[in-house]
Amino acid sequence: MKAVILLSGGLDSSTVLYQAKADGCECYAISFNYQQRHRRELNSARQIAQIAQIVEHQVVNFDLRQWGGSALTDNKIDLPQERSLDEMAQNIPVTYVPARNTIFLSFALGYAEAIAAERVYIGVNALDYSGYPDCRPDYIQAMQEVFRLGTKQGREGQPTEIVAPLVNLKKTEIIQLGNKLGVPWNLTWSCYSGGDVACGVCDSCRLRLAAFDELGLTDPVPYA
Repeated sequence: MKAVILLSGGLDSSTVLYQAKADGCECYAISFNYQQRHRRELNSARQIAQIAQIVEHQVVNFDLRQWGGSALTDNKIDLPQERSLDEMAQNIPVTYVPARNTIFLSFALGYAEAIAAERVYIGVNALDYSGYPDCRPDYIQAMQEVFRLGTKQGREGQPTEIVAPLVNLKKTEIIQLGNKLGVPWNLTWSCYSGGDVACGVCDSCRLRLAAFDELGLTDPVPYA
């Protein structure tokens, strides 16, 4: 079975890639350079794709800085730092990139249909404190209908399936799953800050560190 995997190089997407491999899929990964602040993640995506020995890894290039609207694509918007988990849960943060997963899934759908892939794997997580609107089950369900209606494959009764195995897992549960699957955490990258070393204080770093700490584990990624 062929599968396209959305691979950012982060903790979640890397776990999803290894889950797709465990599911017996022939894996084709796709990553995106949208001129995000944290383009360092693409180095991790390339390393993980290589070590996972997948069939193909592509990086799609486009520029979302011209639109802005997010701290990840507009350097004039300050990146949230040192926030508690309760603070993160209060509202959708400025790190939300407008319609990002819709853009990503559109590319993945085109890729999947071109190679006749049966599945697209995505590492969205509805329980994450970020609360992004395009990481929730109802969004995935709606996009599944787009996959059915918007493609020749779908109209002929064989729509590509969106698989979101982490959507209802806590971050600790994702790490436990990744441990079982053998995900190389030391190669993954979660930091939003854009430096060469993870900052440890942005929302993504704090969520990641808190989960490892709750499990009594040490995150192997070095922090500033």
